[in-house]
Amino acid sequence: MARNKYDVDEELETPFNVKHIIRLMKYVKPYKSKIIITVILMFVASIANLLGPYLTKIAIDSEIPKKNVKGLILLSVIFVLTLLVNAVCQKWRIREMTNVGQSIILNIRRDIFTHIQKLPFSYFDSRPHGKILVRVVNYVNSLSDLLSNGIVNLLTDLFSLLVILVFMFIVDARLTLICMIGLPLLAIAIMTIKTTQRKRWQAVSRKSSNMNAYIHENIAGIKVTQSFVREEVNAGIFRNLSNAYRSAWMSAQRVSMLLWPTVEMISIMGTAAVYLIGVSWIGESITVGALIAFTSYISRFWAPISNLGNFYNQIINAMAYMERIFETIDEKLIVENLPGATEMPVIEGDVEFKNVSFKYEEDGNLILENMSFKVNKGDTIALVGPTGAGKTTTINLLSRFYDISGGQVLIDGIDIRTVTLESLRKQMGVMLQDTFIFSGTIMDNIRYGKLDATDEEVMEAAKAVKAHDFIIKLKDGYYTQVNERGSRLSVGQRQLISFARALLANPKILILDEATSSIDTETEMALQEGLERLLKGRTSFVIAHRLSTIKNSTRIMYIDNRGIVEQGTHDELIAKKGAYWKLYTAQFKFLEAAV
Repeated sequence: MARNKYDVDEELETPFNVKHIIRLMKYVKPYKSKIIITVILMFVASIANLLGPYLTKIAIDSEIPKKNVKGLILLSVIFVLTLLVNAVCQKWRIREMTNVGQSIILNIRRDIFTHIQKLPFSYFDSRPHGKILVRVVNYVNSLSDLLSNGIVNLLTDLFSLLVILVFMFIVDARLTLICMIGLPLLAIAIMTIKTTQRKRWQAVSRKSSNMNAYIHENIAGIKVTQSFVREEVNAGIFRNLSNAYRSAWMSAQRVSMLLWPTVEMISIMGTAAVYLIGVSWIGESITVGALIAFTSYISRFWAPISNLGNFYNQIINAMAYMERIFETIDEKLIVENLPGATEMPVIEGDVEFKNVSFKYEEDGNLILENMSFKVNKGDTIALVGPTGAGKTTTINLLSRFYDISGGQVLIDGIDIRTVTLESLRKQMGVMLQDTFIFSGTIMDNIRYGKLDATDEEVMEAAKAVKAHDFIIKLKDGYYTQVNERGSRLSVGQRQLISFARALLANPKILILDEATSSIDTETEMALQEGLERLLKGRTSFVIAHRLSTIKNSTRIMYIDNRGIVEQGTHDELIAKKGAYWKLYTAQFKFLEAAV
């Protein structure tokens, strides 16, 4: 059985390399001043923290034998001050770096969301929306700890390690060299598990994506699920996806956790060697205070090394998510502003397709081939024909949701590829068959296309499309809260609201794709009155399977076989008794039979 998209692992199209880290650092750069201040303070805190063992050595070897109470009090005061300095610096680090880390996360999430909004429809058609969502939310969140603490901790731990080594060499150089014997072993262990660890976390990334994709799909289709009593079956699918994620996560953790016991084992072995050798040297070449201080430094020596190991784990884990994030940001825009694109002047409404050809993929079949037609401003053009013939493709090319493969699309004599997308689309109103209602009030939904519209303008648009009557009957009228996708409204009501939204924007060119497909006959008759007034003087393109709604169009174009088969007014095409006549007659007979 063919597998669904949600349980198919996404393969990375580009391998990870150090450029990803460099690229991540570009997001860090704007906050370098705060990071530098924090690092300096952490250096101060590290030195203050490392003075403790040395003060202990002085107390044991010098002040206590001399019974110097004042000296001990002074050392105690200095020790307390080091603790206070360390506490103040740590508080600064937590506050500032949390703020910096979350600001960087905000910028990354903004960039990926902004880019996603510009991607072509084909990007969203080719993958589950849950897999897109997980990149914007979960994957970006997974970088939070790395950015908030990891970078500063890395610099601080490296500095602390250097300072510790200095103190250790001051106390006893021989014991320091003995302690460092374990470092080559640690390096070998890190290099051994590196590749396996990265692959395991990539698997976690894929399984998380699959699970989120299915959750999103299941919630979106919950009505169908309950209608067909699929709850148990879907729960079984979710268990399998959830178990796959759990197994991948446990497998990744097992590898990641190998580093910590490795560091601990080498640390214990080094400490034991220092004790064995150091104790035998007491009284000969080392004092008791020096040995106590040195053993205290040993634990502090391995602490930053362990932290560096944890940072390494963070980097390896974050790689799996950074790869996906940057892969999405690098997704090529099929349609974008060309270099030197200018603002589209105020549209008058003349439209021309000049030898337009189009195919969705470079090596795919032509959907349209050498299509040519002219439309004068104010005309209403109806597009009819069989499913898949290219009607919706034609209006998508006019809105430049796709770029043509050949020819030209001109508005007022201007090639639409030479103007910016924003300046073109903001003068066009589009209402698609698949209407989308956002969560919020009805007023907000109608105002979506023109945010500065007054309440009166919103109501006028609703009245024009005959939506006002049903809106005022709702409990809170225009301020009625509608759920996501408008689930509290009927399909017809959602289409009327969507229509009002398109008309409120006062577009110079209006596109209606099956705009009245879900409106009942009585509402349709009322809507036609408003349409006739609103379409007057406005260039409009209408796609409709219900042919009764387009009889009064300026021109009807029958599209099939990659182009226009015939065109003319309703009466002209009926008189021809061609493709349109057959379609109209068949639909008329069907309606008679239904009655």
